[in-house]
Amino acid sequence: MRKHIVAGNWKMNNGLSQTQSLITDLKNQTKSSDAEVMIAPSFTNLWSAFESLRKSDIEVIAQNMHFAEDGAYTGEVSAGMLKSVGVKTVILGHSERREYFNETDELLAKKVDAALAKGMRVIFCFGEELADRKAGNEENIVGNQIKNALFHLEATAFKDIVLAYEPVWAIGTGETATPEQAQDMHAFIRKTLANKYGADVADSVSILYGGSVKPANAEEIFSKPDVDGGLIGGASLKAEDFFAIVNAF
Repeated sequence: MRKHIVAGNWKMNNGLSQTQSLITDLKNQTKSSDAEVMIAPSFTNLWSAFESLRKSDIEVIAQNMHFAEDGAYTGEVSAGMLKSVGVKTVILGHSERREYFNETDELLAKKVDAALAKGMRVIFCFGEELADRKAGNEENIVGNQIKNALFHLEATAFKDIVLAYEPVWAIGTGETATPEQAQDMHAFIRKTLANKYGADVADSVSILYGGSVKPANAEEIFSKPDVDGGLIGGASLKAEDFFAIVNAF
């Protein structure tokens, strides 16, 4: 049985006091679904968040990391550093990292390798832009992003990989892929995995949808057979909205 996962990506939001206030609000929410719950605060607040949630079932995860373990990489953070403050899962390949920081599939393959080598779980993101969707090229774009960054791995590595499909045109725009569009792409992703690694691996990997998921649309999106949860942006910054999404299963 695949895991249901709802992960909140806080992006570059919330200082220390705001982080602690939101965590307090999150701990006061009631969870009624079987979903794993994760939040990704900023690097500066990972340790305090981890400490605050140590006795909770909310996992604190990171938004990014570098592929090197140490060295002359000013401003970067390694997998070992993340693990030293209790973080065991990292988001890699988010569309904003690809767009604003020019992260390529080749670079992301190195980051994935570094995270897995340290025993971390990876939430690997990918997705097409609006022009790709309009041109009917979305499957080619998504397929190549997955193949280029992940298909050098052994099948056993996928026990520590969660996939996150995020149509770039639906991130922070208020636009959302229809539940049918999300299901079609998730089914394609699973088929792509099956063609390389077999049905058992493909059926075991959780695939999240990321793109303006809100309390109003979460239940319909999550009802699709190949949608296993969500990578949530803006709605994760409000505890009630976030848990309404968590409880949409």
